[in-house]
Formats: sequence, C-alpha cells, structure tokens
Amino acid sequence: MASIVLDSSAILTVLNREPGADVVVQELSEAVVSTVNVAEVATRLHDYGMPDDEVRSVIAHLDLDTVSYDGEQAYVSATLRAATRAVGLSLGDRACLGLARIRSLPALTADTVWGGLDVGVEIRLIR
Repeated sequence: MASIVLDSSAILTVLNREPGADVVVQELSEAVVSTVNVAEVATRLHDYGMPDDEVRSVIAHLDLDTVSYDGEQAYVSATLRAATRAVGLSLGDRACLGLARIRSLPALTADTVWGGLDVGVEIRLIR
C-alpha cells in the first residue's frame, strides 16, 4: 500500500544524484507516481540527450508504481489551478498534488515553492 506520492522533481533528484536523493530512495518502495510525472521525467531525460531505449530502461529500473492519469485526476488537478497559478505549478505538479489529494497521501517534492501551498495535501520537501 502506497504511503506517498512522488513529484517529477523528486524522481529527477534520484536520477541526477542531487542532494535529497537519499530521502526519495527511502520512499521508492512505498510510493506512487502519476503517469503525467513519468512523462515529465522521460521528457527531461530526452532533453538531456538520452536515447529512448535508455530512458525507458532508467525509468523501469526505478520500479515505480505508476497510476494512470484518469478523469478524476484531471478534474482534481484542474481545481488546483487557482491555488497554484501564482507559483507557476505545471500540469505535472498539479497531477502529483491531485493524486495525493485523491489518495489522502503526502506529496514528496524537491520544488521549494510548494512549501507555502495550502491545497489540502501534506507537502514534504526533500531539501
């Protein structure tokens, strides 16, 4: 059973071996992630110039428990737009927060602007 929802920034922290990666690694086996966030991570790896087969391998190696972005998540993500617009959260950010809200789980992120948000979700910063 999942105990936390991962944001793209948290996953990228692990892949880039950045500060806070150890916090995320400890949560991987108990985490879920929206497929929107997987797409964001894959996009970033492609931006780094990584070939598609390697992108798929790297993400598969993380053994993430993915949750398909469905209609309910879409609507919940949309409701978060007004509360997050001022800090510039992306659809992926809101997908993470929406999944966290739906599952009543905390969201884990490296994105410090989330720290001041009041969106009905516990937000845990990794650094």
